[in-house]
Amino acid sequence: MASDLDSAPADFRAALLSLRDAPTHPAVRLAEVPAPHRIAPFAAAVQGEVDGAEASGRFVILHDPDGQPAWDGTMRIVALVKAVADPEVGRDDLWGAVAWSWLTEALASAPHHARGGTVTKVTSESFGELAERPGEVSIELRASWTPTTTDLAPHIAAWTELMAACAGVPPTQDGVRALPGRTL
Repeated sequence: MASDLDSAPADFRAALLSLRDAPTHPAVRLAEVPAPHRIAPFAAAVQGEVDGAEASGRFVILHDPDGQPAWDGTMRIVALVKAVADPEVGRDDLWGAVAWSWLTEALASAPHHARGGTVTKVTSESFGELAERPGEVSIELRASWTPTTTDLAPHIAAWTELMAACAGVPPTQDGVRALPGRTL
């Protein structure tokens, strides 16, 4: 992942290596992307796209060997999910709470604390010359949390499951793994 991985602290290297064989959702394609550099001394980022759906996201791993008080630890995960949703979502006042519960459930097997974030829903309705366009609903979930181990495989797996759920793609079944050969 990070080009200067050899000079990174052991905890950060272990965290990145744990992502290689993570059981991510098979409908989500992953690729390494540039990470933000001003937030923490060490960072890595992964972009995700859901096959056949208008959904994408970003998974960022931040590491500060000295820790940061707001993180309550030395490592922080920042996750983003964006998706175009079914118009029914636009009429559902509880959808934000439902999306947040999907994140909570997905992270149940990923040891962490200090979780926080937002769910934003935007509805667009066209008028006048554009009245023929169907309504559109887009959602965005931003979250961050502090992992309590360097094994980030359950964390990225939870994020890909969340991304697929927001896109309306069914969850993977327990015990089902993506085929080998994907690279991050």
